[in-house]
Amino acid sequence: MTTPPSVKPVSLWDPVVRLTHWSIAVIVLMNALLTEGGGQIHVWVGWIGMAILVLRLLWGLIGPAEARFSAFPPNPRAAISHLATLVAGRPRDYPSHNPAGALMAYALWATLAALMMTGLVMTGGATPMQIDDQRAAVALGDWSVLVKESDDEDSHKPGPWKKTAKEVHEVAGNLILFLVALHIAGVVLESRAMRRNLVKPMLLGAAKSKVRK
Repeated sequence: MTTPPSVKPVSLWDPVVRLTHWSIAVIVLMNALLTEGGGQIHVWVGWIGMAILVLRLLWGLIGPAEARFSAFPPNPRAAISHLATLVAGRPRDYPSHNPAGALMAYALWATLAALMMTGLVMTGGATPMQIDDQRAAVALGDWSVLVKESDDEDSHKPGPWKKTAKEVHEVAGNLILFLVALHIAGVVLESRAMRRNLVKPMLLGAAKSKVRK
């Protein structure tokens, strides 16, 4: 069996990767735990999160080598193999995300995209300012802003698309919290197995790894 060539791991992610990583983490926690669903702040945070996600996806095409999608393509078989080497105590280094981390990144991005797209459907694409105006009008007794221009007496009720979007939004919201918890657990376990702090490269740089015997 040939020994994999020695690879220098990332010692410091570039500023865009670090900014988008921690910004998305804050946004997920804010909208899950601190803001009111459908409220103006919740929607504002969602719009900001959408812009940050788009920036990270764009950076995956034009950013430095380790930040590009080509450096960590989704590969379930490679992810399972990596986890096996981790359990065996023989994990290897990668110049970007390891295969398991790569799958987690794509899963988080896909779930975020589902959250944001369903949020847009639920709000009808309204901006936070428009939502605030609607609420102010309703408070003054003008319910017409919430009713579609239709003679159907049920026109004010949410259509099937919005109902489906709401259900998907709730599932995606729970799923992303589960993925975040799994991601944190994976980082902790892999840091111990590799004897290297994997959080530091996403902050200000990483200390040199200890030699594994």
